[in-house]
Amino acid sequence: MRQFLSSIKNKVIVLTILVFILLALFVAGAYFFIFRDLPSASSLRNLKAIPFSTHMYDRNGKLLYEIYRDQNRTPVKVKDLKPYIYQAAIAIEDKDFYRHQGVSLTSGILRSLKELILRQTLQGGSTITQQLVKNALLTSERTLQRKIKEMILAITVEKQFSKQEILEMYMNQVPYGGSAYGIEEASKAFFGKQAKDLSLPEAALLAALPQAPSRYSPYINLELTKKRRNEVIQKMKEQKYITEQQKKIAIASPVVVIPLRTTIHAPHFVFYVKSLLEKEYGVDLVEQGGLKVTTTLDLDIQEKTEQILKDEIEKIQYLDVGNGALLVTRPPTGEILAMVGSVDYYATASGTFNVTTALRQPGSSIKPLNYAMGIDRRLVTAATVFLDIPTCFTAEGQPGSYCPVNYDGQFHGPSQLRFALGNSFNIPAVKMLAVNGVKDFIASASAFTITSFEDPKNYGLSLTLGGGEVRMTEMAQAFSMFANQGVPRKLNQILKVEDRFGKVLYTFKDTNFVPDVKKAVPAPSSLSIPGKRALSRDASYIISHILLDDNARSGAFGAGSLLVIPGKAV
Repeated sequence: MRQFLSSIKNKVIVLTILVFILLALFVAGAYFFIFRDLPSASSLRNLKAIPFSTHMYDRNGKLLYEIYRDQNRTPVKVKDLKPYIYQAAIAIEDKDFYRHQGVSLTSGILRSLKELILRQTLQGGSTITQQLVKNALLTSERTLQRKIKEMILAITVEKQFSKQEILEMYMNQVPYGGSAYGIEEASKAFFGKQAKDLSLPEAALLAALPQAPSRYSPYINLELTKKRRNEVIQKMKEQKYITEQQKKIAIASPVVVIPLRTTIHAPHFVFYVKSLLEKEYGVDLVEQGGLKVTTTLDLDIQEKTEQILKDEIEKIQYLDVGNGALLVTRPPTGEILAMVGSVDYYATASGTFNVTTALRQPGSSIKPLNYAMGIDRRLVTAATVFLDIPTCFTAEGQPGSYCPVNYDGQFHGPSQLRFALGNSFNIPAVKMLAVNGVKDFIASASAFTITSFEDPKNYGLSLTLGGGEVRMTEMAQAFSMFANQGVPRKLNQILKVEDRFGKVLYTFKDTNFVPDVKKAVPAPSSLSIPGKRALSRDASYIISHILLDDNARSGAFGAGSLLVIPGKAV
């Protein structure tokens, strides 16, 4: 019996020692994993955070844009602001701000666990206190360690500071886009006034920005900005910060901001790339991480392209045409060499809208894809004769009878496919789509990397005349297959991304890549182009040949027209 009790006692002692060892290891692990290098919450009182600006260059090292060149902050007191200014931020960012103790159980911890388990990501909803801690004291890395530190610091901050102090620090710290840090500088940057003078709709617009400054920027997409602003206003009403009447007046007000004052080259392209970077690396790293981004753009080509567009728009002003867009790419590599989203970025609010990435009707530029599909399926050849005569069509998705006419109001009788496409006749193109079938054409369009066309039931035979909206960027990808022997190349915008320490985060690699755009790509290999073949080599060659055939288009454009470039096969 004594031996038995002694044995039990020894086991208890051993077990106790093991528990203490495990506990010590746990404490040590927690210290090194979480508490080691944990910033002091009290340092927020004398915060002097200095984020590093991100530089964006063209392919030759010419600076296009410096993101957050200056981080101007002018501190304001919450008590000096109209209540709706900070209430707008609370309504959209943290409706339980006055109820939680730094971390929200439902939107913070539980959502983080759900995202971690289901998607292996850490994107739980952060409270205003957590956002303050993350922006001011921590890095933007998405790791479990950083998330735990963020939560611990948020709870600590709530114990050391009052809600008003936390809100005040947040309002003076949060990035609103560009060089605007804090509500005061944001007010000056977007509206040319002090924060205390902001109207309700202006305050709502600023509150809408921190979640995604580029996406919701009024200088990029005015309609999306207004939609997001109105969402803030709606939440303010739901949370009883404003009345129904105030909500109606605020939502009805237009979005009016002062012109962008920062010097910037290729602005449509810059903000397009900035949005892509934010999706890949997160807003914080892009706007404060000191990245060096080398893009595919060639500034010399860009500036010439901008001037060409202005000149051509001036020539046709009598036709009441006031805007346009251009996209210059290299088909084998998909590099964007120039992107002009409007004729004048700074002219009006609509000038900031990037037409190259927007849904627009492509007109007759869709016809080559239609004919290419018919040739590829061996339904027709370049010599197939179409009757360009008065014809009416009925088809699924086409309401009633559809009777197209040609742009010149005439009918041209029997026309071979080569001449029908070269002269851009409408009726043969509609007949070609009727043979291909709208449903099959939509399916082929997705293989051509066009994703804008969705349900075939939404389209009729007018699709081949530009009756469906598509993005210019997608059309550039689709047309690249004619140059790439049937393989469409997705667009590329970035050559290299480096962090502030010079560590390479991304490098564009392609065997067809030639750094100097003035030099031709020597015999580009279609075999090295990523992606699936969407068109046969024969069909891509035939369409390319028709498009460069001066004789094939002479009926509409005349022989030796401006479409002929001496020494170039165009």
